[in-house]
This record gives sequence, C-alpha cells and structure tokens, in this order.
Amino acid sequence: MNAVLAVKQYVAKMIEDSGPGMKVLLMDRETTGVVSMVYTQSEILQKEVYLFERIDSFNREPMKHLKAICFLRPTKENVEYLIQELRRPKYSIYFIYFSNVISKSDIKSLAEADEQEVVAEVQEFYGDYIAVNPHVFSLNLLGCCQGRNWDPAQLARTTQGLTALLLSLKKCPMIRYQLSSEPAKRLAECVKQVITKEYELFDFRRTEVPPLLLILDRSDDAITPLLNQWTYQAMVHELLGINNNRIDLSRVPGISKDLREVVLSAENDEFYANNMYLNFAEIGSNIKNLMEDFQKRKPKEQQKLESIADMKAFVENYPQFKKMSGTVSKHVTVVGELSRLVAERNLLEVSEVEQELACQNDHSSALQNVRRLLQNPKVTELDAARLVMLYALHYERHSSNSLPGLLTDLRNRGVSDKYRKLVSAVVEYGGKRVRGSDLFSPKDAVAITKQFLKGLKGVENVYTQHQPLLQETLDQLIKGKLKDSQFPYLGPNTLRDRPQDIIVFIIGGATYEEALAVYNLNRTNPGVRIVLGGTTIHNTKSFLEEVTAAGFRGRSTESSQAPPRPSSRR
Repeated sequence: MNAVLAVKQYVAKMIEDSGPGMKVLLMDRETTGVVSMVYTQSEILQKEVYLFERIDSFNREPMKHLKAICFLRPTKENVEYLIQELRRPKYSIYFIYFSNVISKSDIKSLAEADEQEVVAEVQEFYGDYIAVNPHVFSLNLLGCCQGRNWDPAQLARTTQGLTALLLSLKKCPMIRYQLSSEPAKRLAECVKQVITKEYELFDFRRTEVPPLLLILDRSDDAITPLLNQWTYQAMVHELLGINNNRIDLSRVPGISKDLREVVLSAENDEFYANNMYLNFAEIGSNIKNLMEDFQKRKPKEQQKLESIADMKAFVENYPQFKKMSGTVSKHVTVVGELSRLVAERNLLEVSEVEQELACQNDHSSALQNVRRLLQNPKVTELDAARLVMLYALHYERHSSNSLPGLLTDLRNRGVSDKYRKLVSAVVEYGGKRVRGSDLFSPKDAVAITKQFLKGLKGVENVYTQHQPLLQETLDQLIKGKLKDSQFPYLGPNTLRDRPQDIIVFIIGGATYEEALAVYNLNRTNPGVRIVLGGTTIHNTKSFLEEVTAAGFRGRSTESSQAPPRPSSRR
C-alpha cells in the first residue's frame, strides 16, 4: 500500500501508452499538483514530455508535431474545455486520462466533439489525490464542514478522492466510522454507495482478511494540531508551511534568490528521506555530517585537470557534486531558519508547557506556567493564544477553571480579538461536549498503571511526550479491541480477524505528528499496513482557519456569558 508509487505508476503508464515521440502533458490546476508530488520536471523530460500546459490556458500555440497526454479531473469545466479543444485540436493526437469515474454522457459529448478523430484513447486512472508520502495522502481541502455538517461540494470531492485512493491501491474495504460524528457516518455512506454502484471496478482479488477503511473526525482530537512539533517534516510544516512539498523561504532574512522557494521531497532528496522523522537535535548533527562529507568531496573536484581522464572524471562526477551542493545549501538554510525561529519565539519553553497541558493533569502548575509565559514578551501572539486554547480544552470543566483570567491576560498583552475569539471557537469545535472519546484521562487500570510508570521513569524527551489520539485508536484496532459501540461497521458484516490493510481518513484534516505515529506503527507491526489520509494536512494556522471556516466564530471575551449556540448533534 504505497500512495506515491500508485500515482507514479499511473503517470508512467500514461506516458508509456502514448508511444515514442515528443509529447505535451495537458493538466488542470489539481492534477498539476498530483503529478508534481511524484515526479520532478526533469524526470518527466527524460520520458520525452517536453511541454507542460494547463487545459484552461487559452493562449496555447498549436503544435501539430506533439502528441497530447491529457490528465484531468472529470469535472464539468474540464469536459467543456476538452470539447473546445477537440473541435479545434492544437496537437496531432490525444490520449485522455480522467483521474476518476467519468459519466457515459460526458464520454458521448467528447465523442461528438471529436469530428477530426484525433482521440486515440480515453481511460480512467485514479490519481485523484495528493500523495504526500508513501503512507500519507491529502485532498488539499480546507473548511470541509459547515458547523457539524458537510459542505455538499466538499463531501462530493472527498468521496471522489477517497474512492480513487481505494481504486488505485486496489482495495474494496469494509467500513467503520466514528459514531459521535455525523460527517463520518455521512462520508462512510457515500463511499459505500460508490463501491456498490461501481461494483465492477471494485472487483479485486479477495484477500483472506478484507481491508478496512476507518473514518474519523478531527474534532475528536483538537489538541494534536495545536502543538509545536520537533521532528523535521512536522516542524517545517508548523514553522514554515509545506504546500505540495514546496516551502516558501522568501521571508527569511538575507535569503539568496535561488533559495526563495525550495522543494522537500523524500522521493528525490536522500537527506530528507533519512531525516524527516528524526528529532531536531539529531537533524543538527546530521547536517554537520552532511557538510563535512560535502567538504571532503570538494577539494578533489578542484584538483588540476591535467589529463583527458581527469576531465572525464570531473564531468562525470559534476552532476552528483552539483546535486549534493544544492541539497546541502537547502537543508542548511531550512534548519538555520528553524533554529532562528525557535530562539526568537522562545519555542523550547513554550513547547514544554504545551506538552504539560496535553499530557499531565496538574492544574495549578499548568496555570502558573501559562501565566508566566503570557508575561514573556518573546512569546508571539499565536503561541500565547495556542497555550490558552490548550488550557481551555484540557481544563474546560475543572472546578478551578481560570479561563476568564487568562483571556484578560491575553487582552492586556495586546493579543488581537481574532485570536481571543478563537479560544472559545476551538472549545466549541472540539470540546468535551463534542468528543466521542476521552482525550485526557486514561481509561482503564492498565492505562493508569502505564502512565504512572511513565511518570516514574521520567520522559525521554519532554518536547515529544504527547501521543496523538489516533495512535491509541489504531493500536486498539490492530489488536482487534476497538469498540464497535464507538466505531460501528457500516452494514451487517464485521471483521472476524485482526485487520492487516488499514486506510484511516480524518475529516477536517490530519497532521504530520499523526503521520509519524502511523509510520512507527507500520514499522513495529509486521504484517500490518496503514495509510493515513485527511481532507488536508494541518499545522496550527491552517487548523484555526478550518475551525473558523466551519463557522465556529467563538465569542469575544467581553461577553463571555452569552448563551451557548445550539448544536446540531444527535
């Protein structure tokens, strides 16, 4: 189960099927992102694709010597663009691939438009999602729900993305969903409808244990997307933002022109692949080793080139040298910027208190530490608000809850009204009334003993003691102990055996901390393969946008006694 490989194979097959000769790749806004995640431009150039065009750009030149490979989402707009294209073809022959199921009526319209008979083939290749890592995919959708109900357009797009993933991995799963979430049940039903309607497409070879699709809701764990991160990939997304593997470094002080935007992709960056799940401290020493290795190779390159053999060796090694030089300068810049932000924003101290709020149950110590940090001028507005949000979620019903005082502290230090309102919005989005699971206190005697022993041993790393709720949910699922009463099956059938192939999807977005948890579960449970997906991949900023987009506006602190909004929960 490898999402990156699945999309890669689709793209390779499209190019291969069009035969030898020069080609143009014609895409739309979304499929451009899909392809760029799994192939670099230079890799595609080697396959005789010399031009990349968007179907919606109207000033494309006619180039009758090129074959066109069209990779498009099956939307009304794209079908309309294709009809226009086929009436006045700009290329010699067209190979059309839709990223999802296309209706018979649309095929008919295209056939009628193809008067010059330039279409060689029309196929469905289900690369209708963003493959982030082999075990992680996203749909890049922000704001999928209105209140506690799906936005209909986003539900349709999510159903398409999720069914495409299943088709590309050749899985026809049994479905379980989070009972406390209406959107989870709704999505489960929509996916099931597609599987029933397109039963021929889902007719894969039966495995002994059927695959399982588990649908969860972000509102069950609003803590994870609010925490600062300390592993490389998660930290880069939290502090700099990753958008389709691209990182915008244009705001970095004194940045050189060629490093304003860099690409971090585990597919073609060995250093990133080896370090993306490591802690920040380890990255620092690994960067040092990378630099030293680079320095060792450097003087050799500058030796006198006296013989033809010397020159030949130099030319042969130069591409690797150049690539290595690019990798070194990129990671040194990224890690340097992360270090600068950690120091500037006092993040070690902030993160320690965040972890205490997420993992410990000592109210008076937590309150004291939050108050202390709110007085610290180095702590940014976002970090100050984030601490108060974590406090509000954890101690929502505590007898000594001091939230009004903390909100006053925020106002006194000049934190904007937007962030102060977001504190109550986050509680409305993911507070105790909403959650189907118990996020803070251990459930049973075993868990309590575990936590007690952990407390005795001391934590290996105070900055990474938090485990996302997903870790526990999947752990229970793998052991066959996940309660049907909280995560029912859709339909009458249930799994008798422990699941082996698991696709878990989080409505409202997943996080890189959860991706790390899944990576570790895959590593430590032989025979179990888990793929994690979400409507998007969040950092704190995008998560707060998600909460706002869902219509949880929060109340301003001055009128904190306003009556609570009615909730549409069953």
